[in-house]
This record gives sequence, C-alpha cells and structure tokens, in this order.
Amino acid sequence: MSEQTKQEEPYPVHETVKVLKGKTIYKNKKWWYAVLLTEEFGHKKVKVYMWSWNEKSNGWKRKQHIGINFRKNWEDMKPIIDEYMNEVEK
Repeated sequence: MSEQTKQEEPYPVHETVKVLKGKTIYKNKKWWYAVLLTEEFGHKKVKVYMWSWNEKSNGWKRKQHIGINFRKNWEDMKPIIDEYMNEVEK
C-alpha cells in the first residue's frame, strides 16, 4: 500500500508526477512540507516540497521544491546543511 493512501488528501503535485511514497514533515492550515519519492518520465527522484494554502483557489499552491536525483548530490549537500543548521539552532 502506498503511503500516500494513508494521507488525508493527495499530495498536490503536477499530473505528470507519480508519487510512489511520501511523508509529511509539517502541515498546518497555511503550510505543508513533505518529502516524496516520485517518478517522472520513467525516472525516480526524491523531492522536497513546500506548499502554501491559497484562499482564492481554495487549494494548495507549490511555493518551492527541490529534486535530488543522485546519492552524490545528497552526500554533497548534507554536510553543508548540517553545518548551517548548527548556526540556525544557536
């Protein structure tokens, strides 16, 4: 069973994005953050999404997303993110 089926509502991604798995990191009435395992055009990617609630359309609107295609990319990013998080948490 896909983790998405456990969601209250489907992740608001483009119709060309197939969500294989997803975990919500944070969600309230205004913001929604999630990490998704997706497939697009035959390629799997890990994506981090941020959506905000749009009152006019009464729906979620994507604000940001980043795709991580290769383990090397993640291994290059992780130490930098960890270092910067130490500064944020001071």
